[in-house]
Amino acid sequence: MNRTQEVAQLRVGYQRELADGTDRFHGPKSTTCPWCGSSRLRTRLRTTDLIQRKPGTFVLDQCRDCSHSFQNPRLTAEGLAFYYRDFYDGLGAAGAEMLFGRKGSRKRYEASARALLPFGPSRRWLDVGTGHGHFPEAAGTVHPDTVFDGLDLGEGVDEGARHSRIAEAHRGLLTELAPKLEGRYDTVSMFHYLEHTTDPRAELTAARTVLAPGGHLIIEVPDPESAMSAVLGRWWLPYFQPQHLHLMPLANLHRALEELGYTVVATARREPHIAADLIAAAALLLNRVLPTADDPWHPRPPNDLQRKARKAMFWSAVPALVGVYGLEQLLTPLLRRTRFSNAYRIVARSGAA
Repeated sequence: MNRTQEVAQLRVGYQRELADGTDRFHGPKSTTCPWCGSSRLRTRLRTTDLIQRKPGTFVLDQCRDCSHSFQNPRLTAEGLAFYYRDFYDGLGAAGAEMLFGRKGSRKRYEASARALLPFGPSRRWLDVGTGHGHFPEAAGTVHPDTVFDGLDLGEGVDEGARHSRIAEAHRGLLTELAPKLEGRYDTVSMFHYLEHTTDPRAELTAARTVLAPGGHLIIEVPDPESAMSAVLGRWWLPYFQPQHLHLMPLANLHRALEELGYTVVATARREPHIAADLIAAAALLLNRVLPTADDPWHPRPPNDLQRKARKAMFWSAVPALVGVYGLEQLLTPLLRRTRFSNAYRIVARSGAA
């Protein structure tokens, strides 16, 4: 079955789901901050799905007291399932494989893995939100004596095991699987995972459960305090609506870890920066103005004229995209050393100092 035939089959189900609109995918709007409980909120962002262009509008509110940003109203479990479908798996599997398996991503994974070297060897490592297992595969070159397992909700984690990127696949939620994995791991990693979760504190608690005494938790997340978020606005990729439910300032996450019994042993903003803000913004803007692709969440497939127009507009924009990419690579050494860095890392040891 080719993609056109697959899309045609999937369109029936998608249109049935969308017949009742998208409001039902959202829970009730919160009047308080889920991080500190303050009622002093402001709207930080209102946007649509700029990547897949699935229907719906999404709002990020920010707490005026602790600066935590969160999707409000938040997607329900049904809504999350709808918007994640065909992103990392299904129709989106090939694209995800290409993105996360590319050479640039591998170098970033290896750099993240090296951040644990100062804290001694790790016998067994659990990568939470592992996707298709690309991080463990790369990290194995840095930690050759470590056994890497992966945990994720999607079928990609099973694919990672089949390709021997991970030794053991755990499919499900960390918060539900943690009791069965208690004390099993010396290291737990969460790379651009925590911002996707409905309850980040519960995830941190679950990570402490699966860690052996003195084990380490390493986290990398988008930095909501990045100056680039103000420059690019809704086109700043780390907003990543509708998937990112929480954007946590470093100080907030640092404090939460210590309150949960961890000892923070390292933080970094320079190295975790991902050199993609400008090129991603350009790509999102282009995607917004292009005629829609043949995706099943659109009511009907594009006609021949729309297909040809999309192809012509895309290829005419390629030189500009190449220029933006080159500019970003030149600026990256400066950006990562300033408040324009778009991510941060925390390493914490299980147990008080």
